[in-house]
Amino acid sequence: MFFGKNKFGYDYLVVGLGNPGLTYEKTRHNAGFLAMDNICESSGAVLNKNKFEALIGECNIGKSRVLLAKPQTFMNNSGRAVSKIVSFYKIPNNRIIVLFDDISLDIGNIRIRRKGSAGGHNGIKDIIELLGTEEIMRIKIGVDKKPNPEYDLKKYVLGKIPKEKWETFNDALGNARKAVYEIIENGIDSAMNKYSK
Repeated sequence: MFFGKNKFGYDYLVVGLGNPGLTYEKTRHNAGFLAMDNICESSGAVLNKNKFEALIGECNIGKSRVLLAKPQTFMNNSGRAVSKIVSFYKIPNNRIIVLFDDISLDIGNIRIRRKGSAGGHNGIKDIIELLGTEEIMRIKIGVDKKPNPEYDLKKYVLGKIPKEKWETFNDALGNARKAVYEIIENGIDSAMNKYSK
């Protein structure tokens, strides 16, 4: 249960997952970073502090004060940054929202979950392991399935979003942002009903 604000006054932590550096810009695996960029553009937030192996900033969503983060540890070690942030700022697990890519969803779709396993995603897997719970809200952003089962997974997720699909993908990033706002203002059930596909 959540019993009021932590001593720093943050109501929620929103984390976008990805890999730092120009090499990984606009790749499938950076969907979480790109969704976070969308949130920053909408809210006027700037991730201008480099702390706990993450770029962090803050914004207000409705009546809530929200901490925003992009881990800089590379995807597979995302939990290292998130666990440090959570430990320092005393963010309850049920007030964490993580955004990341999902190869089981078509581009344009997002899926919202209250909790669950990692589903083969190494970034959320590391967060679950280091926080010791699967009860973390997450927004999965579709990046399309592999062309065929034999296609190398690492090569696929580190590939760029095709130009012809960018408009559809960008719509999904916008919906991911709207879903974050909806969760914070009206609860996860409302967000799932409006945006989850």
